[in-house]
Amino acid sequence: MVIELAGTMTALQDAPVSGAMLPVLDEDARALLFTDARTANSFAPDPVSDETLAAVWELAKWPPTAANTQPLRVTFVRSAEGKARLLPLLNEGNRAKTEAAPVVALLAADVDFHEFTEQTFPVRPEMKANFDAAGVEGRESMARFNATLQSAYFLLAARAHGLATGPMAGFDADAVTAEFFPGGRYRTLLVVNLGLPGENPWFDRLPRLAHDDVVSWA
Repeated sequence: MVIELAGTMTALQDAPVSGAMLPVLDEDARALLFTDARTANSFAPDPVSDETLAAVWELAKWPPTAANTQPLRVTFVRSAEGKARLLPLLNEGNRAKTEAAPVVALLAADVDFHEFTEQTFPVRPEMKANFDAAGVEGRESMARFNATLQSAYFLLAARAHGLATGPMAGFDADAVTAEFFPGGRYRTLLVVNLGLPGENPWFDRLPRLAHDDVVSWA
C-alpha cells in the first residue's frame, strides 16, 4: 500500500495488526523527509505561526522512546529579546542565519523526566521511585539518549509541516543551558533554526557513505 504523507497516521491506525505490511510513503514524501532533506542556511522573513509550531510538536511526540519517557523539552525563541540572549552563545558563523530565522527551537533533555512516569508508563508505577533513587547522574544518560532520538523526530515533523530546518551543534551548550534553563533540570542538546528557506539556502549536497561501508550481516 502506498499512501501520501498527510494520510500516514490514519492509515497506520487502520492497518491490520498482524501479517500485513505497514503503509509505504510515496516518493514525494520520502524526498521531503529524507532524500531531499537539507540543512537550511538562510531563511525568508515570513513568520511561522503558533499553530504551525504546535502542530510540529503534536506530530513529533508520537514516535517511541525507552519506557515512554519522552524527555525532550522544546523552547521556541522568537522575540528580539530572546535572540539577543541567544546569539552571543552561538559560534560566530551561526549567528547571522539564526538572527534571520523567524523562530529558533532550543531542544533540551529533562533530567527529571521521571516525574511524569506515573502518567506516561502507568503499568510500572514503581519506575518513579527507581529513577528517584538513581539520582540525576543515573538518569542523565537516559534523558540525553531519548531526547536526542526525539530531536530527530522533531526535525522530521518540522519538515512534514513545510518548514526548512537548520540544526546546529556550534554553540556553547553549557552557556545556553545556564541562560535559558538556569534551574539545572534541562540540558541543551541542539539549536534548530526554523522557517521558510531564503535565498540560496542549501550548500551543495555532500556524499553519503555507501551501503557496504555501513551495513553488515550476522
